[in-house]
Amino acid sequence: MNDLVITSLLVGSLFLILGSGVWIGLTLSGVAWIGIQVFSARAAGDAMAVTIWGSSSGWTLTALPLFIWMGEILFRTRLSQDMFKGLAPWMQALPGRLLHTNVVGCAIFAAVSGSSAATCATIGKMTLPELKRRGYPEDMTIGTLAGAGTLGLLIPPSIIMIVYGVAADVSISDLFIAGVIPGILLAALFSGYIAIWALRHPDKIPPRDAPMRFMAKLKESSSLIPVVLLIVAVLGSIYAGFATATEAAAVGVAGALVLSTLQGSMNWPTFNQALMGATRLYCMIALILSGAAFLTLAMGYIGLPRHLAEWISGLGLSQFWLIMALMVFFIVLGCFLDGISVVVLTMGVLMPTVQKAGIDPVWFGIFVVLVVEMAQITPPVGFNLFVLQGMTGRELPYIARVSMPMFFLMVAAILLIYFVPGIVTWLPQHMKL
Repeated sequence: MNDLVITSLLVGSLFLILGSGVWIGLTLSGVAWIGIQVFSARAAGDAMAVTIWGSSSGWTLTALPLFIWMGEILFRTRLSQDMFKGLAPWMQALPGRLLHTNVVGCAIFAAVSGSSAATCATIGKMTLPELKRRGYPEDMTIGTLAGAGTLGLLIPPSIIMIVYGVAADVSISDLFIAGVIPGILLAALFSGYIAIWALRHPDKIPPRDAPMRFMAKLKESSSLIPVVLLIVAVLGSIYAGFATATEAAAVGVAGALVLSTLQGSMNWPTFNQALMGATRLYCMIALILSGAAFLTLAMGYIGLPRHLAEWISGLGLSQFWLIMALMVFFIVLGCFLDGISVVVLTMGVLMPTVQKAGIDPVWFGIFVVLVVEMAQITPPVGFNLFVLQGMTGRELPYIARVSMPMFFLMVAAILLIYFVPGIVTWLPQHMKL
């Protein structure tokens, strides 16, 4: 049968089953079963059992539930709530003043979370009421928070990087190291936009608080010390070569438990909620990964990845236009699927093409994370939009509209890392573990 017909049937089946409300992981497994059963001579049941067990029993994947658990612990304790108090005194002199707490707070929490939605919700919980009380414009408050929340995916440790590393067989430690400079770059772009906007609209920014002495600022910022120590422990152990990503995740969980206990915000109900929240989220991700692994196997048997790679290669696209085409492809796909599903669905198909085009798989991983970040603030399936809708009560179209400047700044970040690839590759090359 013609490859185009087979592809159309499988894609049609995928969206038909998804549209009926079946879980994504089960949908992927179902479509893979149809593909092998109808278009291949391999026994579908045997292939499903072997593939799902193999994909879910790898040691590399152990880092994922641990980082999720660490983020859940911090989300439910006072560590995150103290962050605004510690950041606010240092933001007063900047154009845009306390609007920068959205960006800096998200960047700090991203370094101990790994989840975009958790970062957005945690920082929003502390900044939205305070900025509203002080009279900061709602559109800038919500828009910058929506964009900065996506830093949870780019600044390591990142759940999506772990998923990409497993799906594309790329070193997770290298991905974590590669994400540091692009993460700082994107945060700088967001803060730069806030500063320029504030200089153009000085009447919309409330007056600064009373000046504080340097020592008073340091005293206010003492609440940041526990979070900074946790970041140093987790990321420092990876970058110094003392621990793998999985071992560093265990250090992070232990550190989060110790800090929250010493702080007095850890009790049995909080511990139970954090553990069960992490379990539920990881089970969802593991089911998606297993289904995607089976679908990747099915597509391999049918030959779709090879044919797609040959078709794209036959178009004669330069490396730049291939990246631009993939950016549009991921953005469109991200309008309908969550980021993890986008990654696991596409890597098996796209990696042969990417490697044939001579694109560094670590660089491509950071590119994928950036375009998945865009999907977090694009309707109709933008997780950060849903989080902010629940927190603010505003309509989804309004939140999407005020987030658009952040979307275009992410496009600018992709162009920057394409034309200056060293932004991504320099640190991993000089910090080989």
